[in-house]
Amino acid sequence: METYHIPALLKPTTEGLNIKPDGTYVDLTYGGGGHSREILARLGTNGRLIVFDQDEDAWENRIDDGRLIFVRHNFRFLYHFLKYIEMIHVDGILADLGVSSHHFDVAERGFSFRLDGLLDMRMNRNATVTAATVLNSYSEEQLAALFRIYGEITSANRLAREIVACRAKQPIHTTAELKDVASKFAPARDAARFLSQVFQALRIEVNGEMDALKEMMDASVMVLKKGGRLAIISYHSLEDRMVKNFFRTGDVNTSEPETDIYGRIDVPFKAITRKVIVPNDDEIEANPRVRSAKLRIAEKL
Repeated sequence: METYHIPALLKPTTEGLNIKPDGTYVDLTYGGGGHSREILARLGTNGRLIVFDQDEDAWENRIDDGRLIFVRHNFRFLYHFLKYIEMIHVDGILADLGVSSHHFDVAERGFSFRLDGLLDMRMNRNATVTAATVLNSYSEEQLAALFRIYGEITSANRLAREIVACRAKQPIHTTAELKDVASKFAPARDAARFLSQVFQALRIEVNGEMDALKEMMDASVMVLKKGGRLAIISYHSLEDRMVKNFFRTGDVNTSEPETDIYGRIDVPFKAITRKVIVPNDDEIEANPRVRSAKLRIAEKL
């Protein structure tokens, strides 16, 4: 369990949730169970923890605790499943949007350019669309758009054009094949970062991550009790911008809250953290994969 995944920003996240021993909490990204274990340690016998994870590996590594309910589905269905299990109002919600270290370290999952394997990238392996599906079926314009938007890649058009040209000769099926194509456009001094952005863009598309994040945050307004807290750890600027906007305005697409005709502002949350929380040097040294993590916490009004 310790090597499956090291939880990011563990102490500030769990402390920021302001956990009550008899409260009901949700860990939307169970992964290796690191955050869940800490939440359970702070709960009493009457406390409850509901966890979400669609990945079968997470299910196999689940914690055996009578206070825990495991939901094997995407967190975009937060409202529906809380309603189904009759726990519609909760005291706190946590979401760590990073990919588990376990996924990066298993070649067959296809998440990392550092290991050769099939281009999969599905969080839910029952889904039909893989990264290879996207690369070999999307139009040049669609590929350019996802690399530009989800990867924030300036050479997105040229990269998409090269992918289309290469797949015309032979389909791209492995991480090594994609790495070879993408490396042609990687800056010499920062090739690893560039390749990470390429793989990130594909992963986001395959798993519909941006839509799922929006749906989850919208649902949090309905399920959190007044005074309940929402803690979200993001790892790239697209996610963090959405979270920041939502906490400020209740809308992921705008950073300025609307006012009524009297100039009053009506927003669902207030920020608990004045500034974004990031890992300290000791945590980054112990776990370099958390270096881009950003934690924001808000309280339901």
